[in-house]
Amino acid sequence: MKVYQAQFGFHDCVVAAPNQTAALAAWGIRQNLFAEGRAKVSEDPAAVEAALAHPEIPLRRAIGSKDPFSLEPNLPDVPDPPQRAKPRLKVVPKAKAPEPARPPPDRSEVDAAETQLTAINARRIEEEAEFQRRREALEAEETASRRRWAADRKTAETQLDKARRAYRAQGGEI
Repeated sequence: MKVYQAQFGFHDCVVAAPNQTAALAAWGIRQNLFAEGRAKVSEDPAAVEAALAHPEIPLRRAIGSKDPFSLEPNLPDVPDPPQRAKPRLKVVPKAKAPEPARPPPDRSEVDAAETQLTAINARRIEEEAEFQRRREALEAEETASRRRWAADRKTAETQLDKARRAYRAQGGEI
């Protein structure tokens, strides 16, 4: 796996992928950002560590920040705009009464959807940790099995060698 890095909007984005095509697919991009020089192999150790912990999942952070890469990055720090002089306005008589103020739009559906997305992302991270634990257990079991096989094979070869010597000693030919 290699770790690739690109900038999208206000975020630096990294992803661990086997190749550039897989990285572009993980980012959801069709154009070749690598050919344009807008994406590259990351050399940042923190970015590499974070991306390898979550293969083929794009992680982001605000451009220029030292925050860790994550699924839900913080908003970028935006400097205050420069103060401008107030323009001189011409007084125009009012034509009609202003419209009554409208109540603010209901944000409850947006909040619920954001909460659901955060829960889905957290569940995915937990699943990946469980998969990693199971992979490690399976690798340990495979290693133990290989050792048993090697020991059993060595014992069997030793017994075969003894049996052949005894057979030859009795006048037999193999």
